[in-house]
Amino acid sequence: MPGFLRRSAAALLLLLLPLFAPPARAEVPAARLATLARGVNFTNWFRFPPRQDDAHFRDYIDDATLAELHRAGFTFVRLAVQPELMTDRGGRPDARRLALVAAAAARIERHGLGVMIGWHPQTWHLENSPAEQQELQDLWSALAERLRALDPARTFPEVMNEPIYPKQEPQWEALQVKVLARIRAALPQSTVILTGTDWGAIDGLVGLHPVADGNVVYSFHTYDPPTLTSLGSFEPSLDHAALARLPFPVVGAHDCDAAEQATTQPRTRDVIRFYCSEHWDAAKLRGLVDQAADWGRRNHVPVIAGEFGASNQLPPATRFAWIEAMRRAFEADGIGWCLWGYDDSMGFDIHPYRHPRLPLDPGLLRALGLAHHA
Repeated sequence: MPGFLRRSAAALLLLLLPLFAPPARAEVPAARLATLARGVNFTNWFRFPPRQDDAHFRDYIDDATLAELHRAGFTFVRLAVQPELMTDRGGRPDARRLALVAAAAARIERHGLGVMIGWHPQTWHLENSPAEQQELQDLWSALAERLRALDPARTFPEVMNEPIYPKQEPQWEALQVKVLARIRAALPQSTVILTGTDWGAIDGLVGLHPVADGNVVYSFHTYDPPTLTSLGSFEPSLDHAALARLPFPVVGAHDCDAAEQATTQPRTRDVIRFYCSEHWDAAKLRGLVDQAADWGRRNHVPVIAGEFGASNQLPPATRFAWIEAMRRAFEADGIGWCLWGYDDSMGFDIHPYRHPRLPLDPGLLRALGLAHHA
């Protein structure tokens, strides 16, 4: 970054420091944190929808599904909304589509669940686009107005999913404060979900300055280690079938032999060896989660794990062991969690149009500590 830009960014941060001053105490009501204890993401209702007609946006998730999730012990759902679907051809908020989002949120709440609602952009590059930054603010102004009729104790606006902003943390924090102000103008009593940079990862969270508004919760996402949970999707050329044979936990020196012998690709073998050298187990996952929890304690603010999950291409025993270990780490630190997702292969992988009445996987429910509800 050129020197004059660094000076400008520093000056901007100084002007905004009063907004980032940490509150003296967390002001989120305990009942709301209890509502944010156990969640599941809806990933394809208003994001990458298989259809884009009004009937889909009204009925993709039916009342029976919402009732089943509540009975299973889930306390909230996270509703992913793709902003590209919520604007007209001129880039202005689409009132009809936004009304459908608000109606879905209201129906979720009628089933006794909280609802976290946030933007999940697919084409935005906020770091370099003032126009998209403005669109984010305008969309929140429009949607927040439609959420005013909902119960503020169950309605949790989330500023945005997984901002990137590499080495531009002050710029993201400044934008997040502006968006928070837009939300507060219409929803003064709702608890708002904020996040850090670096795709909302733990590293992004711990680099964040808390805002002065105490009625907020800070979110992070974790899929560590992605070599296991996403079968190395960060590198498409890897032998993903071999990675599906990785163990969790890693206990002995030869635990990865089966995975290594399943491939002839030198690069995949190197990745497998590196994974096993790190000795991933429940204690290592707990150490990662502790970083987020420690940041929350230092700043006197609550945090939540807004996403976690593992590919269903893993053997069930391996997959459920990772999910249970991660869930136990969250709960040991008093952190609410939200599985990705109901209709995604990292979670239950239930797609209403293909198998509308498929029951919730009992093995996954056990890993989530919810088997006693089923």
